[in-house]
Amino acid sequence: MSSPTSAPAGTSATVDVDRARAFVGSEGRILERRLAQVHLDADRSAVPAVLAALRAHRNPDGGFGHALEPDARTPDSQPLFVDFALDVLDDLAAATGDPGPARELLAGTGDYLATVATDGGGVPIVLPTIASHARAEHWGTGEFPAGLNPTAALAGRFRALGIDHPWVEEAAAFCWRQLESPDAVTDAHTALCVLRFLETDPDRGRAERAYDALGARLGELALFQLWPGSGYGLTPLQFAPHPDSPRRRFFPDDAVEAHLDALAAAQQADGGWPISWEPPGETATREWRGIVTLGALRVLRAYHRG
Repeated sequence: MSSPTSAPAGTSATVDVDRARAFVGSEGRILERRLAQVHLDADRSAVPAVLAALRAHRNPDGGFGHALEPDARTPDSQPLFVDFALDVLDDLAAATGDPGPARELLAGTGDYLATVATDGGGVPIVLPTIASHARAEHWGTGEFPAGLNPTAALAGRFRALGIDHPWVEEAAAFCWRQLESPDAVTDAHTALCVLRFLETDPDRGRAERAYDALGARLGELALFQLWPGSGYGLTPLQFAPHPDSPRRRFFPDDAVEAHLDALAAAQQADGGWPISWEPPGETATREWRGIVTLGALRVLRAYHRG
């Protein structure tokens, strides 16, 4: 029998954890089902299965493909897919305390990124080959310049995992050159990439100055929602998915609590959470809902709401 978790005093939303877990089990990919075991059940025996699911998306060139990020249905390698894989592996290493399996799986990925890098180490988020396959409208023709999104996040996660590759240093130099411009970061996605990069930079004085300066202006950026609202945007919970995140200090307590209330209230009757953009088909929609439902459960649990 399903047992909703009560929301804190002052909120009316409840989270039906059992139904949400059932939704991930029925609609989520094998990757998200196995990640649920690791992150929600602390079941380290599922780690090899997570790695196997990611390995199925690996290509011989060292990159990742085959719709690992559901908005692009292309089988060929894309920096977007590498970013998705690194996000999973970064979290996995943090949960288990062991970056070794991630390093092994990513052997060759630095070589792939070096082959698609332009402008002295910078990487575009997607390549034009994406246009040959079904994709969400926001990817257009796949013509994107190299940028801090995703280069900063990729380099930051490589460093966090202890992966030494010549491309990482080139990418870091690219990022610092970009950050010399006062308008280098204009949107929330890029800000999140840059913060991850700065958290791992070895020049701590320089990095912390840039970190605090960017954190102070998050509210000015496009696609950021300090308070719950309609439409698409990143929230404080994407920046600080757990209360001990170093980014948590950038957001007032009442804004975080308001977003936690809104997140709990957004659970749908089928147990899953909705998405606020249009994926390229029904399969991609189901896959994304599995991803965001697992993410919602992880955030709510981290903040003692589920």
